[in-house]
Amino acid sequence: MKLAELAGDEAYGDKSRTFVFQEEGHTLGNALRCIIVRYPEVVFCGYTVPHPAEAKMHFRIQTNGPRAVDILRRGLEDLSKVCDHTTSVFQEKVTAFKATNAS
Repeated sequence: MKLAELAGDEAYGDKSRTFVFQEEGHTLGNALRCIIVRYPEVVFCGYTVPHPAEAKMHFRIQTNGPRAVDILRRGLEDLSKVCDHTTSVFQEKVTAFKATNAS
């Protein structure tokens, strides 16, 4: 995953950033937004895919305290944990299904 950080605005400093993810789109954008928007210190979180022909996603975070880059890092770590848990539960259920329906 390639990631670029765009400068924030003067009013928010490090608390406001737009990150550009290369080769990413709605799948990561919406999942990550759903995680980060629930953090109490987040004032705004959203993403856009500027054009379907461009393989990049702009992800914006504004906070009322912590640095936006720290919130992004935490969000990516939390999303990874959710994915790991989902995969684990899915594999358990597949194994149980196969054991129950073995011929």
